[in-house]
Amino acid sequence: MTQWLVRHFIARADDTADPAVRQSYGLLSGVIGIILNLLLSGGKFLAGVLSGSIAITADAFNNLSDAGSSVVTLVGFQIAGKKADDAHPFGHGRMEYLSGLAVAVAILLVGVELAKSSVKKIFVPEATNFSLVSVGVLLTSILVKLWMNRFNHSLSRHIHSTAMAATAADSLSDVAATSAVLLGTLVDYFLQVNIDGWVGLAVAAFILRSGWGAAKDTLDPLLGQNPDPELVRGVEETVMAHSEIMGMHDLIIHDYGPGRRMLSLHAEVPASADVMAMHDVIDNTERELHEKFHVEAVIHMDPLDTNDETVRMLRDKVASIAREIDPVLSTHDFRMTAGPDHKNLIFDVVVPHTFPLSDEQVRAAFTESVKQLGENYYTVISIDHSYVELP
Repeated sequence: MTQWLVRHFIARADDTADPAVRQSYGLLSGVIGIILNLLLSGGKFLAGVLSGSIAITADAFNNLSDAGSSVVTLVGFQIAGKKADDAHPFGHGRMEYLSGLAVAVAILLVGVELAKSSVKKIFVPEATNFSLVSVGVLLTSILVKLWMNRFNHSLSRHIHSTAMAATAADSLSDVAATSAVLLGTLVDYFLQVNIDGWVGLAVAAFILRSGWGAAKDTLDPLLGQNPDPELVRGVEETVMAHSEIMGMHDLIIHDYGPGRRMLSLHAEVPASADVMAMHDVIDNTERELHEKFHVEAVIHMDPLDTNDETVRMLRDKVASIAREIDPVLSTHDFRMTAGPDHKNLIFDVVVPHTFPLSDEQVRAAFTESVKQLGENYYTVISIDHSYVELP
């Protein structure tokens, strides 16, 4: 069913990096969510009135809030699809993350209100009436929500959307919640034990847990997180496929919303190469990155002395020292300047942000090791804190 809907309602469905295509996915998810949740809410509200069950009525309002969340998701994708303007030069892509956060907040609010109502029902229990209509509505709801979970989960994986993942998680929590309500209804009828309030409280716990998980998933890209390792690997393979480029470092990826990423990196090139020729190589690499990964790339050239045998030997030794201190360390931008009584070894050290040693301790470790080389070498070290791990 999901593939059929995608094929018939989304043009160029596989071009998921295109904001317009993502907008179509958001529209499909939002419209289906609104329609099904409104139908479920109406059916459960009727069943709640007929049975007098606070749990069923609360589940009806839960579905009503889901319909509202679908509206938020729909609006979020529409805004996210807008082009850049003077006030927002990088576009509106992060609205997709914000809409997912709004859905999560709505889930949490529903959970809190349901918990309050359920606690009240525990202390002041009221009799409920068994109804086959109620059981039928609850069973139908479980089946529909299971399909909605699979539907939104499939879409979220296909376009890597945290907003749809949040909606899928909400549907799964609804399955658990409605199953608990159905169990409470059957226990009350067959065993004459009124657990309506307790079931309502259990439903609230499911909803709160789902809301917390969805909020975390949508906050991470807003706060900034590690980029997809597949993207990092692909970027490195694309850059290093050019034989003129000898190495790369200082890769930074900025996420302005799905399909709106910018990256910058430093590419090491031979210092003796023709500047215009190398500029052309860099331009071609930037275009390739844009075509392959839909990113705006900026590459800075770092000249590397490849003709001086002494410089080359010292560069290799300093790189070896880095590996001896810790395999996660690496060096780049190595150069040497000679004075009357000493030589300066100037280089950068890439240090992961989780590295246990301080910057000064790293510098001291390198300085001490360089002294063992047997020459009057001074080290001039710059520390680069790496937030993207190259494979």
